[in-house]
Amino acid sequence: MNWQLALPEIVLAVAACAILLFGVLPKRDMTFPVAMACIGALLLTAVLVLMQGEGTAFAGQYVADDFSAFMKILALAAAALSVLVALDWNEKEGLNRFEFPVLMLLASLGMMVMISANDLMSLYLGLELLSLPLYVLAAFDRDNPRSAEAGLKYFVLGALASGLLLYGASLVYGFAGTTNFDRLADALSVEGGVAAGAVVGIVFIIAALAFKIAAVPFHMWTPDVYEGAPVTVTAFFSAAPKVAGIALLVRVLAGPFGDTAAQWQQVIVLASLGSMVLGALAAIGQSNIKRLMAYSSIGHVGFTLMGLAVGGETGLRGVLVYIAIYVAMNLGSFAVLVAMRRQGRAVEKVDDLAGLSRTDPMMALAMAVFMFSMAGIPPLAGFFAKLYVLLPAVEQGFWLLATVGVLSSVVSAYYYLRIVKVMYFDADAGALDARPAGVSVVLGATGLFTAFFFLFPAPLLAAARQAVAALIG
Repeated sequence: MNWQLALPEIVLAVAACAILLFGVLPKRDMTFPVAMACIGALLLTAVLVLMQGEGTAFAGQYVADDFSAFMKILALAAAALSVLVALDWNEKEGLNRFEFPVLMLLASLGMMVMISANDLMSLYLGLELLSLPLYVLAAFDRDNPRSAEAGLKYFVLGALASGLLLYGASLVYGFAGTTNFDRLADALSVEGGVAAGAVVGIVFIIAALAFKIAAVPFHMWTPDVYEGAPVTVTAFFSAAPKVAGIALLVRVLAGPFGDTAAQWQQVIVLASLGSMVLGALAAIGQSNIKRLMAYSSIGHVGFTLMGLAVGGETGLRGVLVYIAIYVAMNLGSFAVLVAMRRQGRAVEKVDDLAGLSRTDPMMALAMAVFMFSMAGIPPLAGFFAKLYVLLPAVEQGFWLLATVGVLSSVVSAYYYLRIVKVMYFDADAGALDARPAGVSVVLGATGLFTAFFFLFPAPLLAAARQAVAALIG
């Protein structure tokens, strides 16, 4: 069975159960020790992932390779930073319950199972293991009607996506005779062409995974859930599950469904175009910065799907580089949102950042770096992220995708630069409260990576190239 390959997941699962038991001990306040234990568990799991061998386990349902290692490290880093940035905010909002970081730990376990899934059954198991903690986290502020509404919307639409996935998997199994990715690749590469029922099943599976990454037209939950959920939950939503969703989409489409690219490529192209256009246009009129970032994330998903649509070594490498840089930019931006408190009260309007450059110049500088980077302005990391997906699109003749990508970047620059303008040129809205240490750590780490990526791009590019090579050979 070769269960040792799954040691990182096993250790994380045992750690989550142990920390949960530790948290319910009748002591004064277990929130901070539990949070630190969760971060420690995530770091230990990351070390185990780096030491992990390659191969398959559990009768071919689990796969470990360089691709899974790359995406797992990214997902675990995003989860650890999300826990760190949540500590002070949850305490001040009265949400400092020890279950919060444990739920993030269990969601991280689901992400790791998703990333290493080598079968439609393990894919579904990982997806549900990720989704169930996220439903609870979205409604974690149970006394807030907006949070309860966000949790309910996410649950209902998430259940719909799970149904789509199961229906698609049943169709693929019915027409291909297997759920294992390796055998599916053989079954779907027949000379006579793929059965129409299998193609319909593939489309249903793509639709379910598109929901998880908030790609158009399955994005409808994103703005409401981002706005209604606590900002610390939104920070987690916007980064870590996106990594797992993109990883699974890449593994499924480049692996078992790779020979049916002619059938699914146009679906990905349309989702990419729709996501980039909606993300650029819908965010323009937003005054709530959480809703603005929700539409921004939809636009960025469109760019990652561009690389997936192009395919090949360069296209998929672009996807991995883009998602890694996106996680850094996005978590840095949300660290600023978490720090947005005035006189003890959380604020979330764009205008609440007015005059930040005079009251907290370092945080304003970090936010400006993130906004310029998201707009794709050189030499920041976001420019290279877009460059690595646009170049393969141009080289492979996807002119419409590349053109829409460039134009949507120009349009989206308006609302990113508006935030910079509010921080540096508008009259003071009043000083924000002192930012907590956890936020400062996340701001420093993500800000330095975003600003100075152009000096040291080689490690990330090499890791992405190695991950893609493991995936497509």
